Amino acid sequence: MEMSWTHQNLTRRRTLAAATGLAAGAFLPHAAHGAHQSHGPALTAAAEYTNPVIWQDFADIDVIRVGDTYYASASTMHYSPGAPVLRSYDLVNWEIAGHSVPRLDFGAKYDLNGARGYVRGIWASSLAYRPSNRTFYWLGQIDFARTYVYTATAVEGPWNRLTTIGTPYYDAGLLVDSDDSLYVAYGNTVISVARLSPDGREQVRTQEVFRTPSSVGTLEGARFYRINGQYYIFLTRPANGQYVLKSSGGPFGPYTMRQVLLDLRGPIPGGGVPHQGGLVQTQSGAWYYLAFVDAYPGGRVPALAPVTWTPDGWPVVQLVNGAWGTSYPSPAVPAPPRPVTPMTGVDTFDGTALTPRWEWNHNPDDTRWSVGGGLTLRTATVTNDLYWARNTLTHRIQGPTSTATVQLDFSAMRDGDRAGLALLRDSSAWIGLKRDGGVTRVVMVGGLAMDTSWNTTHTGTELAGASVSGGRIWLRANADIRPGAPRPGTFSYSTDGTTFTRLGPAFSLGNDWRFFMGYRFALFNHATRALGGAVRVARFELSAP
Repeated sequence: MEMSWTHQNLTRRRTLAAATGLAAGAFLPHAAHGAHQSHGPALTAAAEYTNPVIWQDFADIDVIRVGDTYYASASTMHYSPGAPVLRSYDLVNWEIAGHSVPRLDFGAKYDLNGARGYVRGIWASSLAYRPSNRTFYWLGQIDFARTYVYTATAVEGPWNRLTTIGTPYYDAGLLVDSDDSLYVAYGNTVISVARLSPDGREQVRTQEVFRTPSSVGTLEGARFYRINGQYYIFLTRPANGQYVLKSSGGPFGPYTMRQVLLDLRGPIPGGGVPHQGGLVQTQSGAWYYLAFVDAYPGGRVPALAPVTWTPDGWPVVQLVNGAWGTSYPSPAVPAPPRPVTPMTGVDTFDGTALTPRWEWNHNPDDTRWSVGGGLTLRTATVTNDLYWARNTLTHRIQGPTSTATVQLDFSAMRDGDRAGLALLRDSSAWIGLKRDGGVTRVVMVGGLAMDTSWNTTHTGTELAGASVSGGRIWLRANADIRPGAPRPGTFSYSTDGTTFTRLGPAFSLGNDWRFFMGYRFALFNHATRALGGAVRVARFELSAP
């Protein structure tokens, strides 16, 4: 799924009508939720795209268009920086442009300081664009305590906190209305709408607008739109349905409900039902739904489908043989100004900052890492528990299978240090280096585990090992994140970067949904005795067949 836009579009051309996915007689609603009409280059009716459009873990998607560019936001929970902003020019090929939340400044637990924030932090949140001040807004609640709003004039940043609001807007959707007013739809089962002050800093009013019938169950994951004078609140029934509320009486209702999809077969074999995403309109007036598919152990991955509208104004997902299609005609959009940056490939950690592909497990100690001619990780924590170790740097796994290879200089390790490459989740395994008694060994460790309250239950057991000399090694982890058995993760190492030796048994990647985030490749270096050691990652490569 890392094909360039050019490669995506070398195959056969489609007519504009086919590519838009609009049924005969369907109306074209006006642009909404930060979308603006474009009068750019001629539209391209292109080939087909394949779902999932991104086979990486990006959940709870909010998607908007600003001019000829599409942006999406996703949940990241305990990873920092949080709330990545993805960018695309065609809704199919995406890059990570930045993060709306530069640091999880929400308490000591997000620093692994006396407490931990696993499965907390950045949940379903909202991304919007306000034309009046040319500003992007991110809005989300943290720990059921309060809502935070961050703003930026470019998605790359800098993002700054605008305000905190005392009401925790659970699973919020932010609407910039056509008169520039700011509204938020939020809630679980009981859905409410809030109006914010003109500067977006305060809540002016909040009101319950809908109570979900018991026959439906739970509705949450709000996305808020105004389309053709009607107000829509797009809601998910986790984890197998999508519903929509519609009001012709204004943002505070009254609303009527309609089912959009339920128990719909998805595009990933063994995966779940596409749900909890957002609607977006292309420059030509066509509409699409970007949802996520539960596909553990890899996580929740985005899939795209065209949407048409009934004459009375309800959205309809376009199906293929009664299912969410594994492929559709590509959206008809202007030619992109450039190829997007691939989410796979090589990183040599040059420059002065990490690229947006990377997120730390909780906030890092910024005094103990650096980039430039490689990534230097100085030990930041004395612990025998990887789940407590600060400065563990993570990268999403590319599906359906992919391999991470790192070149590691371990010459500055100290006794008691542990460094390497992990497959990280609530059950984990790793390959790496143990230095004890002046001797360095390469080992494979399995059995790291948490319970359902995210307390560590096992810090891991060495399952294989070998002596190494010198100061340089290559470590490799391969992950098969296709849903279903056997979901293997395997590890190997090399002393020359060419010939790799398998180490340890296959690790079965866990597929329970309750950790929410999928497995990640993780680079780590922690002490078990005393701080002072360091390793340098000269090169990281993520490759997919």
